[in-house]
Amino acid sequence: AAILLCGGGLLGTLIAVRANSEGFSVSLIGLLLSAYYVGFVSACFITPHIVARTGHIRAFAALAALTAVSVLFHVIWVSIGFWLVLRLVTGFCFAGLYMIIESWINEKSSNEKRGQTLSIYRMVDLGAITLGQIFITLTDPASFVPFSLVAVFICFSIIPVSITKAIQPEPLQQTKLDIKKLISISPLAMYGSLCVGLANSAFWGLTPVFINSMGYDLNMLALFMSIVILCGAGAQWPIGYLSDIIDRRTVLLAVTFGAILSSILLMVIINITPQSQLLLLLGASIFGFFYMPIFGLTAAYANDYAEPHEFFNVAGGLLLLYGIGSVIGPVLAAIVMNIQPSFLFAYTAGIHTLLLVFGFYRVTQRTSLNNKAQENYIAVPRTTPTIFEIDPRNVPDEEHENTEV
Repeated sequence: AAILLCGGGLLGTLIAVRANSEGFSVSLIGLLLSAYYVGFVSACFITPHIVARTGHIRAFAALAALTAVSVLFHVIWVSIGFWLVLRLVTGFCFAGLYMIIESWINEKSSNEKRGQTLSIYRMVDLGAITLGQIFITLTDPASFVPFSLVAVFICFSIIPVSITKAIQPEPLQQTKLDIKKLISISPLAMYGSLCVGLANSAFWGLTPVFINSMGYDLNMLALFMSIVILCGAGAQWPIGYLSDIIDRRTVLLAVTFGAILSSILLMVIINITPQSQLLLLLGASIFGFFYMPIFGLTAAYANDYAEPHEFFNVAGGLLLLYGIGSVIGPVLAAIVMNIQPSFLFAYTAGIHTLLLVFGFYRVTQRTSLNNKAQENYIAVPRTTPTIFEIDPRNVPDEEHENTEV
């Protein structure tokens, strides 16, 4: 997982940087991001069938090989049409690879160790993606080297999976996107996941374009992205703990308001003191602190109202809504950035404002849940629905049925 995530973290930033240097417009770069998430979401439905047909190891090897080929094709033929196809294929493959790894981790995790396992996986996730940002400073994005490096990471990730003596896990669970069920459980969580997808995908994919437009080099880009990740990771525990001891909805609204203010702060810094690296990085740290925990809060809030045996499908459905938002977000943000690059943060502020307004509306429609009835907050990676199999809040159907008997 660490090797795969490191390659994925590098590729995500590299595509935007290389596309920008090739003269692709912001709108076309937004389309590239959307194509990636179209493939990613579709894999959540198709990959379980592939694994059922071939097994985990063969499916992983095939998807990793196809990923490496797709990555290398980016430098063989630079064309927006071809790149759109490659991004769709890459998104499909990465989602499939994540699902296989996460189902394997779930299979090997005892019920007593699920919380620890998920925490370790989260640290690996954030650490590997941060490391991937650093690798972009070591090579020239205009050359074939960084793309080859990503392909190397992907190929290396096949080795520990293919030579393992471990027994392959059970077939993957399929996640159903039941909108009516999500609405009945928590309209706020459903709407929140969609908004987070709209905002986050635009930020991750278009920030390299924004940093480049300000005249900064790759070192500044890597530092900016790394600070956002690290500060967001550091915020998970205090914000999660706070949401466990007071009304979680209040914390969600407060953090969303913080994301709005930090987006505005970044835009002000950019327009008033664009060459102040220290202020820009300070704004990045505040932004990361507030915006990264929002998805975890929405998932935890939905779980507060879901039955124990419903958690996997509810949380997985929220993640698919996040993916749908991620398909749309980069295109909308690119339109706004055509006015001015710094308007990327006007876009994120606007999306979070929509979430805040809807959140206040929901406060008038539903009374707060007793704090003792709330589930514990757990920081979950936004990879694929399979990650929720590992979550200790997930109660398998058979266990629920045995409890009822």
